[in-house]
Amino acid sequence: MKQHLKRLLPDAERVRHNPWLRWIGPALHHPQLWHITRRGVALGVALGIFFGLLVPIAQIPLSAAAAVVLRANIPTAVASTLVTNPVTFAPIYYAAYHLGATLIGEKGVPKNLEVGSSENGEASWIDRIAALGKPLLLGLLILACSMGALAYLLITGVWRLKILLAWHRRRQRQSR
Repeated sequence: MKQHLKRLLPDAERVRHNPWLRWIGPALHHPQLWHITRRGVALGVALGIFFGLLVPIAQIPLSAAAAVVLRANIPTAVASTLVTNPVTFAPIYYAAYHLGATLIGEKGVPKNLEVGSSENGEASWIDRIAALGKPLLLGLLILACSMGALAYLLITGVWRLKILLAWHRRRQRQSR
């Protein structure tokens, strides 16, 4: 499992020389940030998902900085920010808006999001996002926190289960 994960993730030198992450500097040289451990990988994925869902821009530098501070695995933190990408962005933000709107108690679509709501028939994208306001932010915050925590628990649990199964198999082979 570790070898497969190592092949998929970028190596330390590649990340250290990335111009977006160079500002972190010597902190990137700490060996714990690159080892594949249960805690490091689980925390890295949780941080990446958290920042990937919550922050629409600069997800990678923020997740890498948080990984450095919390001593999580940097490559998994960086890679898991890709939870939001051009394919998943719209469904995630749609679900986040509806979650937030449900919790706040808003119903329907904001007026300036309806077709033909502005003078020229189309509101600017900034106006449209601003109209989503509180429901979207609340929904994104809830999704980011819950999905990050769920990812951490799921990875930790699956990793532990894999170790327990390996121990069990080893004991069975030794008892034969």
